[in-house]
Amino acid sequence: MRKLILLATLALAAAVMPSALASAAPAPAASPATTAAAPTAAQLLAKTNSCKQISNGKYKTDEDVSSKTVAICDANGAVFWKADMDIDCDGQRSSQCNEDTDCCYQDDTAFHQSDGKPLNAAKLPYIVVPSSSSIWKYSSSQLKGGGSCAVIYNGKVEYAVIGDTGPSQIIGEASYATAKDLGINPDPSNGGTDSGVTYICFKNSKVSPIENHGNAVSTGQNLATTFVNNN
Repeated sequence: MRKLILLATLALAAAVMPSALASAAPAPAASPATTAAAPTAAQLLAKTNSCKQISNGKYKTDEDVSSKTVAICDANGAVFWKADMDIDCDGQRSSQCNEDTDCCYQDDTAFHQSDGKPLNAAKLPYIVVPSSSSIWKYSSSQLKGGGSCAVIYNGKVEYAVIGDTGPSQIIGEASYATAKDLGINPDPSNGGTDSGVTYICFKNSKVSPIENHGNAVSTGQNLATTFVNNN
């Protein structure tokens, strides 16, 4: 009888145990939330159709042109302009950027890496803003070195930093790496493009460290999303 009772007890326990174990087992991990996609080039450009001009006059795109055609436009959280792209190869020497490849090469940039060295134009996507003048002072628009910008060309978006300053009367310049990533000829002697580039720079932004392009992309995508939502 004891054996029968024991066998019955074991059988009952065996029947109950799987359901008990199932209830005690941890629930399957929830799928990670889907990250919102960054704005497309078209979505960003749609927010730059009209210009609330804040520059005192306009800029030339090159030294050898007489007409001034580029205005600085204000928006919620950003300023933008539409221009050409000349190639900036200043900063650290490389096989792409040096005195032999660029007639106007300078071994320094206005803003430096976290280790104090100039930026590397061949590797780091950055843009050039005009030096402060009576036309416009970039600092008055809450822009600064290392600030985040979206550069748009031919359906592509490149996130870059403000890395250098240029002539006070000319606008439309970016690093070798910026041009290359956008499919623009990056050669400092014969590269660039004459038109079709939109630069959107986000106010009160900063990528740290300035030389970390991954941080520039993540920061820029977040700010671009806010820009699209708020304009």
